[in-house]
Amino acid sequence: MSNTVGHTPFLQTYFHGTKADLRLGDFVTAGFNSNYGKQKNAKYIFLTSTLDAAVWGAELAMGEGRERIYLVEATGPIEDDPDLTDKKFPGNPSMSYRSERPFKVVGEVTVWQGHLPEQVNAMKAALAKLKAEGIDSLNDE
Repeated sequence: MSNTVGHTPFLQTYFHGTKADLRLGDFVTAGFNSNYGKQKNAKYIFLTSTLDAAVWGAELAMGEGRERIYLVEATGPIEDDPDLTDKKFPGNPSMSYRSERPFKVVGEVTVWQGHLPEQVNAMKAALAKLKAEGIDSLNDE
């Protein structure tokens, strides 16, 4: 019997909420306009281990496309999203992460429940207020 750890064919899968129309095998990459902060070309891309956080990502995403939630695998290192873990929810209970490396699309969640319209509108208003107050995202750095 060997004490070495063998490689597993399974990688950790995460969720990514968006309005982008992607296919299996596509890569989600940085460099597109972000949904938050200054809405400039994003240095990071985001993923989460919770479906609820992915639902928020899809609902708050910019654009007119259909809200989508993809199952993705990270292709490089990931780190806690400091906007959530440093500011709002210490300890990362939303299990939200960011990376500069692409994520590979390995599936799509096709049945999920969105938040109530009042909740989405309240969140959009709160984000607009932060933007009007000049409070920037740590992810714009």
